[in-house]
Amino acid sequence: MIKVKNNLKEPRITLVGAGPGDAELITIKGIKALQTADVVLYDALVNEELLEFAPANATKVYVGKRSGDHSFSQDNINKLMIDYALNYGHVVRLKGGDPFVFGRGYEELDHAADYSIPAQVIPGISSSIGVPGLQQIPVTHRGMAESFWVITGTTTNGQISGDLFQAAKTRATVVVLMGLHKLAEIVEIYKQEGKGKLPVAVIQSGSTENEKVAIGVVDTIVEVVDEQKIASPALIVLGDVVSLHPKFQPIREFYDIVAQE
Repeated sequence: MIKVKNNLKEPRITLVGAGPGDAELITIKGIKALQTADVVLYDALVNEELLEFAPANATKVYVGKRSGDHSFSQDNINKLMIDYALNYGHVVRLKGGDPFVFGRGYEELDHAADYSIPAQVIPGISSSIGVPGLQQIPVTHRGMAESFWVITGTTTNGQISGDLFQAAKTRATVVVLMGLHKLAEIVEIYKQEGKGKLPVAVIQSGSTENEKVAIGVVDTIVEVVDEQKIASPALIVLGDVVSLHPKFQPIREFYDIVAQE
């Protein structure tokens, strides 16, 4: 049950995409929303430097939400969002990446509508595009990839997404979010398609000071990730476009030598 105190401010909600991690990658419109916030509900992958843009007297509430850490259920977050809006006014729901790319943003938008609370969305840079781009890996490139797939590595039933089996059959670039713990299973799918030499990148904490990148091919990437101690949060990029990364050149030369022998 939601309790409402005497609030003179009009309740409203803004879903703001915070980008992949670097605080400077949020949009100007996102900053303006934070500057007018009465309450900020922020996720685990949000750079806390962004909270400095909110007024000093604004309430800031950490609501968790990352792979393997669900300290706040989505239902609890929805209730908090409504409760704060009705009692305090403007709630900024600050979410990592983009709210509508595996961010459950529409669920929150829909919940606000159930209470007739005005809500708007301010998009953010999705890590699925921004993080590979920062590593000079384009998700599309003429002659290499005409499309790209963004697939979750963590489904509600804990299984690999069926979309991945379909994507592995194509020439498309495939970006897997929240899938590091499934890396061994993912590469097996590609091996079954005869793509053992397909370039792969695994990027940890993209755009932040903790960023690390492992570059290899399907046949070797599990070992490379272990050697470099790549940890979550991380995304996986599979596709010929990864060969454009500067670190892939020695790998290309190695396989060229092996082929000649």
